[in-house]
Amino acid sequence: MTPAPSTPALGRLLLTGAAGALGQQLRSRLRPRCTLLRVSDVAAMAAAAPGEEVVQAALEDQPAIHALLEGIDAVVHLGGISTEQAFEPVLQANIIGVYNLYEAARRHGVKRIVFASSNHVTGFYRQDEVIDATMPVRPDGYYGVSKAFGENLSRFYFDRYGIETVCLRIGSSFPEPKDRRMLATWLSYDDLERLVLASLTAPVVGHSIVYGMSDNARTWWDNTPARHIGFRPQDSSEPYRAAREAAQPTLDLQDPAVLLQGGAYVRMGPYE
Repeated sequence: MTPAPSTPALGRLLLTGAAGALGQQLRSRLRPRCTLLRVSDVAAMAAAAPGEEVVQAALEDQPAIHALLEGIDAVVHLGGISTEQAFEPVLQANIIGVYNLYEAARRHGVKRIVFASSNHVTGFYRQDEVIDATMPVRPDGYYGVSKAFGENLSRFYFDRYGIETVCLRIGSSFPEPKDRRMLATWLSYDDLERLVLASLTAPVVGHSIVYGMSDNARTWWDNTPARHIGFRPQDSSEPYRAAREAAQPTLDLQDPAVLLQGGAYVRMGPYE
């Protein structure tokens, strides 16, 4: 990535989910651009660096989340459960938690949120379909349902209160694609940074949904409706294609995880 400008441009920023893999990546990348970076997670985090505040808090703890938003200009919300699980923990962190965040943002006058949604909001579409964010959601599990709820809640808070949100339907963000499915869904860490920065700095975003993917040769997602964000990925999964296809030379076309965009998530559960 191009080095951050010498003058911070993002003001006082809150990053939730800072203990997670993507949170740790963004913490170091966003810090030089902020007047203050406040980081939060339910899990323990590294000690505060210069220009940081570290606050350990659970999203379902409403008073703690209201205090967390005090004095903040914008939020990058990665917090919550990030995998398919039983409904009760998803309910607490991803549904009650995202409500607490938006209500606190309303009370404290925060005007922009970047919300980490997920490709699992549309996981039951087929891999031989190309879809965009204007099409109906088809979540592939409780996790996907919770992210669809977050997208709808953020739309309500924009329509009612004017809080702008960019919902990032993140594909698969890792150092490199792990399997053949990720050749379509991969989002490099550098492109993740580009996506978040575009979402924070675009002059007007309203309520927008953008798929988080690199410039992969084959994909199932069309980001045309979100071009106003200004996200232009620069990496691609193509250099990894030969190795991933050699490791998985045949596909079982009777397996829903092969046919559907959500992969293995489409056949998880029940959990009783």
